[in-house]
Amino acid sequence: MKPRKQPSPPARKRVLLVDDHPITRQGLAAMIGLESDLEVCGEAENAAEALSSVQRLRPDLVLVDLSLPGRSGLEFMKDLVAGHPQIPALVLSMHDESLYAERAIRAGSRGYLMKSAGGRAVMEAIRTVLAGQIYVSPSVSSRILESLSHTRPTSGNPDSPIRQLSDREFEVFQLIGQGLGTREIAGRLNLSIKTVEAHRARLKEKLGAKDAPALVREAVRWVESQAGV
Repeated sequence: MKPRKQPSPPARKRVLLVDDHPITRQGLAAMIGLESDLEVCGEAENAAEALSSVQRLRPDLVLVDLSLPGRSGLEFMKDLVAGHPQIPALVLSMHDESLYAERAIRAGSRGYLMKSAGGRAVMEAIRTVLAGQIYVSPSVSSRILESLSHTRPTSGNPDSPIRQLSDREFEVFQLIGQGLGTREIAGRLNLSIKTVEAHRARLKEKLGAKDAPALVREAVRWVESQAGV
């Protein structure tokens, strides 16, 4: 009697890493490589490279940071959804989920996890998203459900002016806080100087800043408050 042929193990799910820090990518690749059901199929350091890699490699999941040079992680996810809606994205970011998670989900992410969560949580989040579910913390999940049901959230600060900014206004605000001028912001975001100036005017109005220096001070304070997150 011929020995029964053993079934082949299921193929590993392929993950594309998108982060502008090589050390972060190396650490994630080493951690994911230890898992029997997952593997890293490629890496990218910016949105343009990531979209090219998605087209070439067809990963099962994209693990992406929000802070990318050029087009942000939010813009990348919108492009990903438009071109490859079947490929899910999971955000792994240093930024506070209370301000970023809902924006990421609206942009097309299937989950949001802070880098401080640890390796076990990263693996859980990856597998949750690969299973077709959304991964967010309980507090973010509650806030999203409350938003969908048109009830007022009981946690966080839903009335914060910063929370009311559009994604593009939010990006401009961040870059102002990082010390970039109008011309530099225009180059970073591939916008005209006139468009950036219009965004700055709307930011002053929405945030109650009386003039340009007041807007800069507000943006710098906010960026510094996020630096320790």
